[in-house]
Amino acid sequence: MRFTPNAVRTQFSALNQQFNDLMAIFLDGPGGSQVPTQVLNEMTHYLGHYNSNLGGHYFSSQLTTELILNARRAAQSLLNTESPDNIVFGANMTSLTFQLSRAISRDWKQDDEVIVTALDHYSNVSSWQQAAEDKGVLVQQARINVADGSLDVDHLLSLLTTKTKVVALTYASNTTGSIVDIKTIIDAAHSVGAMVYIDAVHFAPHQLVDVQQLGCDFLVCSAYKFFGPHVGIAYVAPKWLQTLRPYKVEPATDIGPGRFETGTQSFEALAGLIACVDYLAQWGNKDDSLRQRLVTSYEQYNQHEAALSERFLTRLSELNGVRLWGKNIADPAKRTPTFALTFDHHSPEAVAQYLARSNICVWNGHFYALGLIEQLGLTATGGVVRVGLMHYNTLDEVDALFDALAGL
Repeated sequence: MRFTPNAVRTQFSALNQQFNDLMAIFLDGPGGSQVPTQVLNEMTHYLGHYNSNLGGHYFSSQLTTELILNARRAAQSLLNTESPDNIVFGANMTSLTFQLSRAISRDWKQDDEVIVTALDHYSNVSSWQQAAEDKGVLVQQARINVADGSLDVDHLLSLLTTKTKVVALTYASNTTGSIVDIKTIIDAAHSVGAMVYIDAVHFAPHQLVDVQQLGCDFLVCSAYKFFGPHVGIAYVAPKWLQTLRPYKVEPATDIGPGRFETGTQSFEALAGLIACVDYLAQWGNKDDSLRQRLVTSYEQYNQHEAALSERFLTRLSELNGVRLWGKNIADPAKRTPTFALTFDHHSPEAVAQYLARSNICVWNGHFYALGLIEQLGLTATGGVVRVGLMHYNTLDEVDALFDALAGL
């Protein structure tokens, strides 16, 4: 099958609705994507027929046990992990990161150091700052390049020492869309014996993750950012799966990924996750493996998102009184189709409110990327307007945005 925006959009009820007699235009993808019908159907089907817990001898419990394994297999294909056992589920990326940071920091000493970045969503900053505070560990923060809203990789590398225990960083900025040269940082961190913890929440909807190619220690993402339900996914590398000591209740399993999963999982969300990965893979050859179908599908998403970015940047260049904070390129290998804007004569909140009256949905503020907004000097003025495009968006929607902005 060949990807087309129209073929995608028919699968989303949200994209075909009117509110106050106006069509809805969702340009808020980085805050959470819309969800296709097949994901919703699988979630309600599970809850309506098989709702149960693990460990029973009856049919619905056994089907639930099979469901969680199938969900791990789906996530394995999405992230290219070594085994389904390297997949850990949780409420969301933030909860998983706070939880894993505590397990990782158990044996830190006062001379140890941690590196975070100013580019990150603070779920991948505050968790490490607080763990470090508990242990008396020094936290270093790598700065950004103000000129293009990207991570200053050279500065981060200069902070690495033999005292560094963890480098925590984002794969792509949820505000400027900048993609980070992760592999270079991983190799450098490992050379001094440091772990690398990657936030791929914003990256995963736009580029296909390959943890084996990266060689990272941990990677986390959230399915609700890539057309699925609210469930967090963590990759734990094989060397850490049994050696880390998670905080857990005593009767819970101490074998495999279950040792990191506190309480009962949202099985309906895991049913939705399986359908979500199938949705993402739908443009591949049906006879190929799930991973290969994802590779083929993401190639087509990248082509469409590059066209969206190009149209966005072209229309932006024609608009006066607006500034782009980030890379002025359409290359999907270097940025996601996520754009941070400020306006000379209007606050970010005023712009978002103005667009909302036309059902054009965008975000304004700091998006929990506090270090980025502070370093750009935009805290006092309300941050930025964020326009986040997904593969279900169209060129016509980009035009509608700029047609509306012309009337500000």
